[in-house]
Formats: sequence, structure tokens, C-alpha cells
Amino acid sequence: MRTYLTEFIGTFFLVLTIGLTVIPGSDFAPLAIGSSLMIMVYMGGHVSGGHYNPAVPFAVFLRGKMKSAGELAGYMVSQILGAIVAALVVRTLLGRTFAPAPGDGVTATNALLVEFLFTFALALVVLNSAASARTQGNSFYGLAIGFTIVVGAFAGGEISGGAYNPAVGIGPTLVHAAFGDGSLSDLWIYLVGPFLGAAAAAAVFGLQERPDVLVHAEPSRTPEHR
Repeated sequence: MRTYLTEFIGTFFLVLTIGLTVIPGSDFAPLAIGSSLMIMVYMGGHVSGGHYNPAVPFAVFLRGKMKSAGELAGYMVSQILGAIVAALVVRTLLGRTFAPAPGDGVTATNALLVEFLFTFALALVVLNSAASARTQGNSFYGLAIGFTIVVGAFAGGEISGGAYNPAVGIGPTLVHAAFGDGSLSDLWIYLVGPFLGAAAAAAVFGLQERPDVLVHAEPSRTPEHR
């Protein structure tokens, strides 16, 4: 239960930060969002792994570093619930809802590609900084993960909306639609792109960790298994 509570809390504050910075149009929203993820990763990394993104435990699961599909489902449900509650709190505080969406004139294909690429980058950074035998016990994993989102938000935010996280897609979009402020028409982009990106990252990480590449290979452990 402590694992799922931690994932709920971390995702809640990530999505809360997104809403409270994106709706007012802060120029520093990407930095605040990435920093929020970083501090939440350091808060809960030793408890749950600090994923806060359904695509991340999906990549971890594909690499065989999670006990069961049931555990994966628990992570995902906790994260989505955290995102929904955060989106509701944002509406209470600001009187407005929000949801990721492609930029003006951006095609669904281009938005999908950006979501794929930066989720791939995020999942690959997580796997290499928090699940590799070479980097066990490091203290930089939170910084690396958080700043991957800073980069992704600055570089791709105006193209795809910069979610790179199915919970960020699902929670705010459901609340946005429930209050009549939008629809679910773009939601598929923030599911398909991130999950495909995570699967690709898991495959690449498998190549990086092959015994003929990693001479002194030993069982990798994510932070929650340390």
C-alpha cells in the first residue's frame, strides 16, 4: 500500500504543478514541471521507484523488473487517480480545467511522434539511471529524470502539449471533458505515443545491458527494490 500511496502523491503534485503553471501561461512552466518531478522522485524513489507515469512502470515491467502484471496495474491505477484528483484541485483553485492538446496547426501524426520520442527518452533515462547495474546507488537519478522532462517540455510542448505521461493525458482530459470544457478526441495520442516510446526504450535498454556489452553485469534493481 505504501508503494501505491507514494505513486499517488507524486503524480498528484506533478499534475498539480502542470495545471497551476500551464493555465496562467507561465514562461517557466517547463522548469517548474521538471523540478516537481525531480523532487517527487527523490521523495519517493526509495519507496516506490518514483515513477509517477504509467509508461515508466510499463517499461520496467517489460524488462522483467516488476513482480507481476497486478503490481503494474496497481502503479497505473494509483498514478491515474493522483492525476484526476490533482486536476480537480486545479479547477477548484483556478476555476478552469486543462488538458494536453496538439499545438495550433500541428497534425496528430507530429504530436504522436513527439510524445513517442520524449517518452522514449524519459523511459530510457529512468532505466539507465535507476535500473542499471552500472548505476546502482547513484544520487543523480532524480536530477536526470526531472531534467529530461524540462527538455521535453521546452522542446516539444508547443507541438504535442508535452505530456509524455499517460496519467497526464488521462486525468486532466477526463476532468476537462466532465465539466464540458473539451472532449476525449486527442486522448489516444497521449496513450499510444508514450506507451510505444516506453516499449522502445525497454528494447534499447535490453541491448545496452546485454552481457557482451556490460562485462560485469549483475541483477539490476530499481530504487524500490534496493
